[in-house]
Amino acid sequence: MTSYPDCTSYPDFTSPAFLRDHIASILNFYAPHARDHEGGFFHHFLDDGTVYDASTRHLVSSTRFVFNYASAFLHGGNEQHRDWAAHGLAYLRSHHQMPPLRQNLPGHFCWQRHGKDIEDARAMAYGHAFVMLAAAYGVRAEIDGAAELLDDSWQLMEALFWDGEHGAYADERDQSLDILLPYRGQNANMHAVEALLAAYESTREARYLDRAAIIAGKFTVTMTASTDGQIWEHYTNDWQHDWDYNIDKPDDLFKPWGYQPGHQVEWAKLILQLHRHRPEGWHIERACGLFDGAMEKGWDEVHGGLVYGYAPNGDFCDANKYFWVQAEAIAAAWRLFSVTGSESYRQHYQRLWQWSWDHLVDHRHGAWFRILTRDGQWMEPYKSPAGKVDYHTLGACYDILDAMAGS
Repeated sequence: MTSYPDCTSYPDFTSPAFLRDHIASILNFYAPHARDHEGGFFHHFLDDGTVYDASTRHLVSSTRFVFNYASAFLHGGNEQHRDWAAHGLAYLRSHHQMPPLRQNLPGHFCWQRHGKDIEDARAMAYGHAFVMLAAAYGVRAEIDGAAELLDDSWQLMEALFWDGEHGAYADERDQSLDILLPYRGQNANMHAVEALLAAYESTREARYLDRAAIIAGKFTVTMTASTDGQIWEHYTNDWQHDWDYNIDKPDDLFKPWGYQPGHQVEWAKLILQLHRHRPEGWHIERACGLFDGAMEKGWDEVHGGLVYGYAPNGDFCDANKYFWVQAEAIAAAWRLFSVTGSESYRQHYQRLWQWSWDHLVDHRHGAWFRILTRDGQWMEPYKSPAGKVDYHTLGACYDILDAMAGS
């Protein structure tokens, strides 16, 4: 059982120096263990940093490591971080990219490998959005080959997933690329907007910003008109709300049932990032509405922290506390405070940080615990299973620093 420090006093969470120190503490957790000199990074870490699975490589972790280290280089200038980002980009090409299956289209990126074997060769829009994000940050860090990878990811997303009639990306094709599965979801589209904004910031090519604006309007305005302004997770292949998909899986890692406070606040953050480049009258109001609704419905008044999910009737359907939900809320709160000047968002920022500092930050080994019980108790020894790698916590700190700098 992990014990927590007495946090009766707190650091200054609004200090850039604190944020930079916290970034360093997370990077230091991974630094001794993460890099695989034979290619890519290890993905599975216990609380103390021990690697507990050296063979499994998930596309999400592989891409997120590139984001982590490219961002670290861009904020801190440490050439080792740039080298590690380049190391990760090379692994995407050498181990995740499949041979081309269609004429004039690059090979898609497989979802998961185990050692020399490809365990899951499906083409996932969610994973390809993260390839685009990794490539965009590689471009910004001036890593060789990143520009070509960015263009490849755009082509793949366009050819395999873009549904122009409905203004959104579909989710999944089988490994042959011939079968487009019927599931449609907001999560892949949300991370596509994140990647498209990063691609625009790296290249200033209008196609990326145009596409981000279309998707953001669809999911935060059009699709919420019948849900009291809330973003539902799942849809049918003709983009009708699917209220039953994964109804027995409110804790699913990528496709949970229920309204997700973490996704509401993440969309709020992305809308404000979009607003920075192409302001629209609805952006700030919609960002406020999403964040305010998530805090109203998802904040646990008994134990503190935002829960993972709540049902359409308002009941918590998964009341556990996930690291990424709090981290995204922290970033969104600061963005909202920056653009509105409202003290309420600054107070939310402080409250979210304090709860996370008390419960989620591992003050002994570094980084954040992934998941806690509703009352904030330690649940598992897996600091970072596939997909985590503290991309959300590092990303939140980087985003707050960018907002403080006015970028």
